[in-house]
Amino acid sequence: MNFIKMQALGNDFILIDDSDEKIIENEIQIAKKVCNRKFGVGADGLVIVRESNYGHKKMIIINSDGSRANMCGNAIRCFAKYLYEIEFIKGNKLLIETGDGIKEVELYLKNNKVDLIKVKMGKVSFKGEDIPLKLKEELINEEILINNKLYKITSLLIGVPHTILINNNNEYTIDDGKIIEKHDLFLEGTNVNIVKIIDKGNIEVKTWERGAGATLACGTGCCASVATLNKFGLANNKVKVKTLGGNLEVNIINEEIYMIGGAEFICKGELLF
Repeated sequence: MNFIKMQALGNDFILIDDSDEKIIENEIQIAKKVCNRKFGVGADGLVIVRESNYGHKKMIIINSDGSRANMCGNAIRCFAKYLYEIEFIKGNKLLIETGDGIKEVELYLKNNKVDLIKVKMGKVSFKGEDIPLKLKEELINEEILINNKLYKITSLLIGVPHTILINNNNEYTIDDGKIIEKHDLFLEGTNVNIVKIIDKGNIEVKTWERGAGATLACGTGCCASVATLNKFGLANNKVKVKTLGGNLEVNIINEEIYMIGGAEFICKGELLF
């Protein structure tokens, strides 16, 4: 079984072409094995390429712990670069089917290579039923007490659930994400973003990803963070987001979220199992 390893902002993925759907029954086990950093290749998630009846290709995402994700901002940028440079799909505009619907992608090319990828991420939802939350209509700028520590949090959905903690006073660390991720409030768990506001056009985000733990970056997390701060009047419609793995640009146009960033190939090989 051949694979390609890619990264976007240090968020790394193993990509496998399964257009003939041979690994559907074993894809969870395969994801756990190949993503293991000691006994496998090592990655934050497995990305599977399959045929689509609605777009150019369909993207399946399985986290390193075997859980599924409807959407991943860094993975879809890797996926788009893969489609153009490996699958040789023509044109700089792609339609990619995800668990969160069809995503419109625009490629910015340099010397016929993908330099930057712009993804229309869609609109966010703060509704409790969408996130989903347990017995709550919303969770916006609300204080909750966990293990005798007070957290002021906001939760929303952007393909996957995200929870935002503004950390300008350095009261939170990335380890708090592990505590919040599986709190009873979140019926399907949540990603957790620790956000520091530099100014209205620049923020820093550290993310604890549901199913993967602390990662160098999270594309949907960056988008969720900007959307939340914009809602509070703390960020502009165009924001540069600094992560541990690099920078991403997030734009809001008519309530639609757009993400612009790069992706890179790391290596390719053959899985011997």
